[in-house]
Amino acid sequence: MRGLRESSRIALAVRTAIAAALAWYLAPYVPFAEADYSYYAPLGVLVSMYPTLAGSARSGMQTLMGLALGIGLGFGGIALLWMGAPGIVALALVVGVGVWLGGLDALGVGREWIAMAGLFVLLLGGATPEEFSVSYLVTMAFGVAVGLVVNLLLFPPLYLQQAADRLSSLRDAAAQHLHDVADAVEGRKISTDQLTEIVAELHSTVDEVTRAVEDADESSRANPRARGRGGERDLNRRRLHALERTVFSIRDLADVLIRVDELGTAPEGAHGPLAVAIRRVADLVAEPAGSESAGERLAAADEALAAYTAVLDEAPTVTGPTSVPSDVASELTAAVCLRRMIDASRPFV
Repeated sequence: MRGLRESSRIALAVRTAIAAALAWYLAPYVPFAEADYSYYAPLGVLVSMYPTLAGSARSGMQTLMGLALGIGLGFGGIALLWMGAPGIVALALVVGVGVWLGGLDALGVGREWIAMAGLFVLLLGGATPEEFSVSYLVTMAFGVAVGLVVNLLLFPPLYLQQAADRLSSLRDAAAQHLHDVADAVEGRKISTDQLTEIVAELHSTVDEVTRAVEDADESSRANPRARGRGGERDLNRRRLHALERTVFSIRDLADVLIRVDELGTAPEGAHGPLAVAIRRVADLVAEPAGSESAGERLAAADEALAAYTAVLDEAPTVTGPTSVPSDVASELTAAVCLRRMIDASRPFV
């Protein structure tokens, strides 16, 4: 899993070590498999052991499908040998076709095993390739099964709280950056580089948090520890969607402020109310979902935005059915951005 914490990596290492040792110990007793091939059991653990149950199950099934295709390909190479084809030709065809089949996206990680399994059957199968193939596939499948059982029984990881923490970090970062923007607006020290850096940092953080939420969703699938915690999953998804909208609006707000600063055409007296509105929106964004003071923050943000738009309403306009001065139009766009941030936070009040 992407972005595993050190503690999660250690837990995965411990579970994998236990599963590999258990698979190795029990492999000689697996039916339909020769004990000489017991070393494939811990290999089956390794290829399927992922931090989550869903990831382990998916990886294990994809690997077995790739092995099955590769074994069939290996028998095709043996058939060529029986028909008198040179060994080098059979080997080249098995490897070439295996690599070509490795382009099947539906097989996932199993794609990497097609050519390898075919080569193993062709070169290691000896006089009884069918015995080797059955032992190879069955023992690997046993290792996959052991890995799944160990992952299920030994405290399967659940990353819902970690995702919630990452969402809170993104919320705090967005609020702090809005305060920084408000300071720049109030002091009339708009910096294109600063706003560009803020937007880039927030977008990078959104990508990381999105992956954390996706990993948390995956960790909850088929996980007994996730029972009764569907509300947390739903809240994480809703918070992510709201924060994505907020970050998108911050980017638009930054673009507007840069344009207005470059033109130097902001309506007289608009900077102060705009800075106040941005601060009140930042306070709202910073509120945890369902906090007791969220209602007050929402009302303050609405009032500050209304005060700012009132200033814009008093700005002089150019007569005409569709004409709006560019300075007022840009300031109205800033108001729309702030309204979107307020609306994104409203469901959590």
